Amino acid sequence: MSKIGLLGGTFDPVHYGHLLAAEAARDALRLDEVWFIPTYLPPHKPRPGADGARRCAMLEAAVSGHSAFRVEEIELSMEGISYTIDTVSALRRKHPDARFHWIVGSDMIRDLPNWRKIEELAAAVSFIGLERPGEPSDDSLLPDFVRAKLTRAEMPPTGISSSDIRRRIGEGRSVRYMTPDAVIEYIQRNGLYES
Repeated sequence: MSKIGLLGGTFDPVHYGHLLAAEAARDALRLDEVWFIPTYLPPHKPRPGADGARRCAMLEAAVSGHSAFRVEEIELSMEGISYTIDTVSALRRKHPDARFHWIVGSDMIRDLPNWRKIEELAAAVSFIGLERPGEPSDDSLLPDFVRAKLTRAEMPPTGISSSDIRRRIGEGRSVRYMTPDAVIEYIQRNGLYES
């Protein structure tokens, strides 16, 4: 049975923080693969600046050199607001022999009880909570059924964000070393995020 990490997000654009998070989770839990899942419409964020096809193309460019990373377009094909429970349910139907682990940042761990159909989701997947060194999150307020499915993994701090990359591009500034060169080339070739 394959152990698959799932990393969802807008990836608008993907950057080294996303790639580092995926690698930290893969390494800590000895995952066979990590699938990057670009959202169609996130439930709690504004509409992405780049459309799904372009965000997917940037992800493909970013993960092309890693044999354990791949892009899963399931949320883009489902359209509408992307809820994790719907994604996981669809993936489990498509891949009944896989064990799925949803990767979340330390800032999202305490919000897990508020996720749609969290009890059903916790029954379907395990959670990998990425923590920055010296910043353990307090899980005492989490319900037992979530805490039982949560494994911690250490995430080196990066300080890189997609919103900062978009802002810098809009200002005509460099984003070199914040995202892979192939992603920068795609952004420039397609005129993304320019003001």
